[in-house]
Amino acid sequence: MLQSLHVKNLALIEEAEVEWKEGLNILTGETGAGKSLLLGSVHLALGGKYSAAMLREGADYGLVELVFYVCDPRQQKKLERLEIVPEDGIVALSRKLMDGRSISRINGEMVPIGRLKEAAEILIDIHGQHEHQSLLYKKKHLEILDAYAKDEAESVKKQVREAYQIYREAVRVLEEADKGEADRKKEEDFLSFEAEEIREAALILGEDEELESLYRRMTNSKKIADSVNEAYLYTSEGGGNASEALSRAIRALSEASEYDDRAAQLYGQLVEVDSLLNDFNRELADYSKTCEFSDEEFYETENRLNEINHLKTKYGDTIEKILDYCASREERIGILEDFDNYILRLKDQCAKAEEVLRQSTARLTKIRKKQAKILEEAIEEGLKDLNFENVKFRIQFESTKDYTAEGMDDIEFMISLNPGQPVKPLAGVASGGELSRIMLAIKTVMAKRDDIETLIFDEIDVGISGRTAQKVSEKMALIGKKHQVICITHLAQTRCHGRPSLHDREVYEERRYKDQHRTAG
Repeated sequence: MLQSLHVKNLALIEEAEVEWKEGLNILTGETGAGKSLLLGSVHLALGGKYSAAMLREGADYGLVELVFYVCDPRQQKKLERLEIVPEDGIVALSRKLMDGRSISRINGEMVPIGRLKEAAEILIDIHGQHEHQSLLYKKKHLEILDAYAKDEAESVKKQVREAYQIYREAVRVLEEADKGEADRKKEEDFLSFEAEEIREAALILGEDEELESLYRRMTNSKKIADSVNEAYLYTSEGGGNASEALSRAIRALSEASEYDDRAAQLYGQLVEVDSLLNDFNRELADYSKTCEFSDEEFYETENRLNEINHLKTKYGDTIEKILDYCASREERIGILEDFDNYILRLKDQCAKAEEVLRQSTARLTKIRKKQAKILEEAIEEGLKDLNFENVKFRIQFESTKDYTAEGMDDIEFMISLNPGQPVKPLAGVASGGELSRIMLAIKTVMAKRDDIETLIFDEIDVGISGRTAQKVSEKMALIGKKHQVICITHLAQTRCHGRPSLHDREVYEERRYKDQHRTAG
């Protein structure tokens, strides 16, 4: 249930807060009183389009916040799937509106606008002034039926979408493969050239890294050789180097080691250092021999690197990718060499994919037809409550020419408004006012099925009067017994079914908006 709406710095509103009650809430007043502005604020809070022009003049930001109380376990479960956990039953949706951008939050936590819209779909349903016009389009009819059948049909719809994607991919591959003989020969020759070029290179994994390291050493060989020789000069045997100095130190400490344990320990360490230095010198001498490169060896290394880098520019930036590319070319060549059997396999895959799609589509159609019967009766009953005394409502099924991601059902709402007349397409029979009432009946039925607690109707009774208006108001009151209904209206018949206390408050709010408007003007 929607508990409150808080608006700040939006259009003419400096700051306002409206509290809502259970049952039927009536928002009424003259044109310009602020009714549409409040509804627009709700739309913004639920993720509607925003522009900086909506801000109150002189304000740096605007704020719209909706506070809901959620007690229905089914709603709570749906919210939890979105990782939204009501705090003491409270869910607060808010948008801070700034120049060129907005910040959305749920219970104080920043969320993407998409998450805000998903939460809104669970908590509230808004019927705008012109939404009934969508009933003129058959696509909307299928959307309504699927929403009504969601619990039973959703998993099968997912299967249909997945099967359709697999089927379309199989068809695409078959269509691309089934080319002329000349084209296949041309492709095979080109692939053979590429594969042969890679095979002749005889690439080895990791070879490029080793060659690059070797090339760097070769290009800096003189610097390396000079550095190694100098290091060897300072550490090898000979006068004035580290090895000679270390030998003298050992001889000097050896006598002391015979008389003192601590001196003996230090002597042992010094001997160990001498052993390590000798090992180091041998390795350094061996390494110095590897630093000698011939011009021929350098040339071969450079040419091999150039060859590998050339292949990288054509087939992949690593040797592994180049070899994978070669494998894919060889696989494709094998297909082209045995093309007839390949086509047969693709056709078989298409046939199997189509059969899976056909079966899942048939299951979806069966569910839709079953739910359509229930929906027909529910909508027809709702229409009779809205002064359509002799109405007949039917959902007509036809099949599309080809498979779609939504199945093969092309449905259309059919209606007869007068006794003895056959049902005809809704778009060609109903007037604007009749469409509005039909949508009201549909919304009523959908609210029961979708477990949406809060419904907002924006002047759904426009263009009607008399007995029909009375029926609409009675229907609103009836819906208000099981749902929270917020109704924006001009009609006295509808106002009389609302809460007097709420109506009094709204008159006060209306006057407040007018005063603000005069002040602003």
